This record gives sequence, structure tokens and C-alpha cells, in this order.
Amino acid sequence: MLFSEILGQDYIKSHLAKSATSGRIPHAQLFVGPEGSGTLAMAVAYAQYILCNNTNGENDGANEACNMKFHSFSHPDLHFIYPTVSTEEVKTKPKSLDFIADWRQFLTENPYGGLFDWYQMLGVQNKQGEIRVEDAKEILKSLALKSYEGGYKVMIIWMADKINTEASNKLLKLLEEPSDKTLFILISENEEDIIQTIRSRCQVLHFNALPEKVITDALVSRENIDPKEAVKLAHQAQGNYNKALHLAHQDSEELPFEEWFVHWVRTAFRAKGNAAAILDLIQWSEQIAALGRETQKKFLHFCIEMFRQSLLLNYQASDLVYMEPKVEKFKLENLAPFVNGNNINDIFKELSDAVYHIERNGNAKIVLTDLSIKLTRLIHKK
Repeated sequence: MLFSEILGQDYIKSHLAKSATSGRIPHAQLFVGPEGSGTLAMAVAYAQYILCNNTNGENDGANEACNMKFHSFSHPDLHFIYPTVSTEEVKTKPKSLDFIADWRQFLTENPYGGLFDWYQMLGVQNKQGEIRVEDAKEILKSLALKSYEGGYKVMIIWMADKINTEASNKLLKLLEEPSDKTLFILISENEEDIIQTIRSRCQVLHFNALPEKVITDALVSRENIDPKEAVKLAHQAQGNYNKALHLAHQDSEELPFEEWFVHWVRTAFRAKGNAAAILDLIQWSEQIAALGRETQKKFLHFCIEMFRQSLLLNYQASDLVYMEPKVEKFKLENLAPFVNGNNINDIFKELSDAVYHIERNGNAKIVLTDLSIKLTRLIHKK
């Protein structure tokens, strides 16, 4: 993967290339950035630069055979760890190596893909992905062997905040006593979710969300999107190139999210003193509870953003509003008067609590029904 193929982040590209060229390579680095900012793509390009001994700040050096191996992400000294779940094919103790073919396809199709995209590829259903101790054991095995090409061994751990406690303890020992010429690249969207003892042993690089112009130019040049449409999509993407691609190809998961949200809010609005509407809310809760936990969490985060956008509209900050719901006869302007300073904190708290309980395997029907009934009170709060 060429550094020039990675959108924006020019300072980080330059820093990584210069440090590798000069031989100042920290043994453990943590790339932190929001979804769609290019953390995974940068990690792969950086690994290629080191393993293939490329020069001049780009991955097109003389070692063509080595660079070719990165086209299929199959270099023998490049290792990946990522969240997994048990499936029909892997019923117990799943580990990253069991899904390496899916992972390479995922990387090939969209190196800017997010965790939800990966879970959809795996078909997680009602399970939640994590990095288990089996992966930590595989790391130990891989790093115990000499590198195939006599240089570095690179271990990329994607979504390192999903490492469970048992695996964290094993990984910590490796970071404390690293093997010679071994590089760990941890990637996360949430730095605070990684245990402090691991964070403290890594050099942290922070990635910013991508500027709208960078996303616009990429959509025009790479996806052949009309420039005016590209500007609009880049604004809606809010610095997330993965989201921009979903919007451009009209395969975003947010359309059903919009429908679910609008139905929920309309029903909650009618439910005050209306027993029939309460029954509709219970049915809605059961419908959402039948989805996978990862989908439920992503939907609740979507709801938080919809209420935030409504609040901005209510406070006349329309320049900051980027969502454009497509549901028939629904406009954010109509919801905005019901979202204000007196109820937004409570709405945010209830949605955040629901995410917390679902993450910890709470009964989704009970969690969502409780949330729905509370919303009927909050949305009428003046």
C-alpha cells in the first residue's frame, strides 16, 4: 500500500517514514483515530515501508518482490490480530487466524472499513467481538520464530480496545520484554478503553478526522462522483471516509436506522396517556431487540447524534447540521422544538446507559422498553 494512497494525515506519513529511514522505530505504537481516518491503512503502509526496506518516503522501492506481497496482505512477517466471534465454521475458541481469508478480503475491498463492517462480514448476529487469549497465544507463537526475511516482524492489532482481560495480561508481558526487531502497532478509536498499563508502553499517534476537501477530492477522483454531490457527501460524512463511501454507494446502514428512529420518536410522542401507543413502543423494542447487539449499539449511537442535530437546529446552529433524513414527511426541524437544554442531558444519559447495559449483555427487550417509556416523558419536557 502506497503512502500516497492514504488520504490526508501528511504529517503522520512524514513522521513514520523519517523515523523508519533513520532506524528510530519504537517497539510499540498506538494509532488512535476516529473511524474512516485511515489508521489501519497507515499501519499497513508503515509495516510495508519497514519490512521491504523502502526509501524516499514511499513504498515503491527496489524490493519489488516484497512490495508485491503486500498487494494481497500476505507478507510472512506481517501478522494481524482483530476482534472475532464464534461462527458455524469456528464454533469454539475463535482466533484471528481462523478468519484470515475474510480479513484479507475486508482489507482489499476497503482499508477504511469500520468495526461494524467487519462484524457484518463475519455475521456476528447477537454476539460481540473481542480479542481473546487464543490470539495472545498466537502472538507468542509467531514472535517466537525468526523472521522469514531476516528483518522486522510486525504485529498489527486492530481495535485493541476489544482485547479482553486475560489476553491483555499476556500482551502486557510482550510489551514489557519485546523481542529484538519486533514492532507492535495497536489501533483504536477509543484510547481510554485500552488499559493504562498497555497505553503507557506505547508511543501514541493521534489521527484527525479527514477534512471535507480531502474526502471530496477522493470521491471525485476515485469514485467518479459528481463534484457537487461529492461536496454534499463529504459534509455528511463528518471526516469519515468509510461513511462517505457508504453514502456514495447508497449502501449505508443509516436508512433503516432513520426509519426505526422516526417510528420510535413518533410513537413515543403519541404515547403520553395513550395505552395503544405504549403497546406500539413495546413492539418496537422487541423488533430492535431481535437484531444483533452490535447493530443495537450502533443504532443507539445514531439516535444520540439525531437528538444532537435536533438540538443544534433548535439553537439556530444550522451550519453545524449535516444530517438529511430521507424518511417521508419527517424533518429535523419538526423534532427540534422538542429537544432543548432541559431534556437533552437526560436523553443522552438514558441512551448512553442503554448502550452500556447492552454491551454487558443486558436483556435488550427490557433495556429498550425502559428506554422507550422514559423517552415518552422526556420528549414532552419543556
